[in-house]
Amino acid sequence: MSTRRALARVNLAAIEHNCARLCSTLEDGVQLCAVVKANGYGHGALQSARAALAGGASWLAVAGSTEALELRDSGIADVPILVMGALSELELSEALSAQADIVVWHEPFLELIAELGGGRVHVKLDSGMGRLGTRDPLAASEVAAAAASMPELQLAGIMTHFATADDLEEDFFDRQLACFQRWAQSVKRKYPDVLIHAANSAGTLREPQAHFDMVRCGVAIYGMDPFGEDPLAQGLRPALELHSYLAEVKHTEVGQSTGYGRRFIAARETHLGVLPIGYGDGWRRGLSENADVLIDGRRYPLVGTVSMDNIAVDLGPDPDAVSLRGRPAVLIGAGGDERVTAEELAERLDTINYEITCGLTARVPRFYHHDEIPVRPAGPPSPSDYTPAP
Repeated sequence: MSTRRALARVNLAAIEHNCARLCSTLEDGVQLCAVVKANGYGHGALQSARAALAGGASWLAVAGSTEALELRDSGIADVPILVMGALSELELSEALSAQADIVVWHEPFLELIAELGGGRVHVKLDSGMGRLGTRDPLAASEVAAAAASMPELQLAGIMTHFATADDLEEDFFDRQLACFQRWAQSVKRKYPDVLIHAANSAGTLREPQAHFDMVRCGVAIYGMDPFGEDPLAQGLRPALELHSYLAEVKHTEVGQSTGYGRRFIAARETHLGVLPIGYGDGWRRGLSENADVLIDGRRYPLVGTVSMDNIAVDLGPDPDAVSLRGRPAVLIGAGGDERVTAEELAERLDTINYEITCGLTARVPRFYHHDEIPVRPAGPPSPSDYTPAP
């Protein structure tokens, strides 16, 4: 058999396409920073980073020091990397050793950076996200001035982060943008070479005024809609497909059940197909009786409880259903004229699309390919067709 119990196929051409699509919305001189934290939102950080750079990104961003080190150790040497998260002293030392840019908002942290040998810093104003950064523009300006005055440091950038860019009915985005614009303009007058950046994927697609000198895009580069609807409508192409196969098909009589807790009890004679994938692979238990699986281009409902290693689908009463044993199944992606998107699954789970892909566990191998866009219909993967992650 040429398939695996669970397999994520990642089309690097889709990531390249999505980055080129995002770059097409930017004015000349505005840079794209590809966010590859959390293992590239589940797609693979290194492979996604390389594809994003091929598609037009010129910066990379991660959340922590180990992510920066992994990129450097894998051969990404000359591309600027921004570490966006909070750093302990140990993590700061690691990030600086990776020659990564650091986000700052307190003067004592600048002194620590200087003690560790210095580096490039980006001052963060909390314009309304309410997490990292200082809420006080005056205090942020003082941090910027302190950074610019210290010979061990370089004031490389100023930044903020939007809380509601993905909510087109909410005006808080506009208020955040106005707050940041006022402060950024004042800093830019004093330090003309400073890089101004604020927009995430939603902000980039929503408002050109939020582009400044650089945009930081995560979810969109992987072909997911930052507004949680249809990526194709945004000109994006989903990069990841999740596959399994029908390991068993069994005739089921009225009253017979499947799965823990007997959540599904057959009300009619039918056939149940068992797929060897479950929450141990990141297929969430909340999808119990709450998802469809594509087999031969047709949707079949998931029935019973998602377990750690297996799920079941109802194949119906047709005796020919037995012939489906061994057939490939698509849990995320396209099959025939049908497709199951991360957005669909997120809506079923009342969450966001990138939690779906981030949640895929290390037990699911990622296989990388470079198909033309649009992605070809899903088919049974062959080991000779794809390059596995190292």
